[in-house]
Amino acid sequence: MTRVWLPDLPEAFGGIPDGVSADVWEGGEQLPDSAAAVEFVVVPFGVAAERAGRVLSGLPSLKVVQLMSAGADHIRPYLPPGVTLCNARGAHTPATAEWAVGAMIAALRQFPRFAVAQHEGRWDSAYTESVFGKHVLIVGYGSIGEAVERRLAGWEVTVERLARTARPPADGPAVLGMEDLSAALPRADVVVILVPAVDDTQNMVDAKFLAAMKDGALLVNAARGTIVDTEALLAELSSGRLRAALDVTAPEPLPPGHPLWSAPGLLLTPHVGGAVRQARDRAYQIIAAQLARYVAGEPLANVIGQRGY
Repeated sequence: MTRVWLPDLPEAFGGIPDGVSADVWEGGEQLPDSAAAVEFVVVPFGVAAERAGRVLSGLPSLKVVQLMSAGADHIRPYLPPGVTLCNARGAHTPATAEWAVGAMIAALRQFPRFAVAQHEGRWDSAYTESVFGKHVLIVGYGSIGEAVERRLAGWEVTVERLARTARPPADGPAVLGMEDLSAALPRADVVVILVPAVDDTQNMVDAKFLAAMKDGALLVNAARGTIVDTEALLAELSSGRLRAALDVTAPEPLPPGHPLWSAPGLLLTPHVGGAVRQARDRAYQIIAAQLARYVAGEPLANVIGQRGY
């Protein structure tokens, strides 16, 4: 009998395969009695990485950790040796893509300005910028990048794609490689960041990256806060040369009094890009399929490799 821990009752996942016994662990300090035997653990939403690490390190039979998030950077440092880590790639793709496009539109059309004026009872009419005709560079063109491009269809924008490795047009849309980044940045009116948070991408959006962006360009970060050098971005925002829309920050949560709260030209949301009600159901479907693979001895999906994705 294979023992697993789920964040909800098995019925919420459409049932579980034969040969599986499931206990519910919602992320608290109180653990199920099967800690010595559990092989497969689903880490619930909202569990602090440190707490999850303490729990996982005390499970002697653990073989697989399944996340409900797409990002795995918060758990990787706490993963016990020899344990396979899988993410929920695809569960949050629609919502994150919606946020990226929505933030782009809101920032260019200055919706936050008008929301403040509404709150203050002021009729603050102003000219803004159209999305029409913009050149959008997607940095990190994976499944979410593809979803962003699909949602931009019909907006009459030019989309340029960039990933770790270039892909020729014969394999689909042309995708540039990272070696093309410095040449691509000056062309873009909007730069959307969707790369994973790994060692190679820490502070990737640094002073040099930002300096290569054209005057008045918009940076949209729907990935992780650690990818952007906060001080370098603050310098560009304070000068008024660049604008930004951020769903993620470094540090996070953003502490009271941090300069980002009052930075000019910034639209800021509290890491809610994937926070839609449907995401849980999509994650549960991914977990159910993963459990079926595990019990059948088939290769697992969405395995996080040594590079962190």
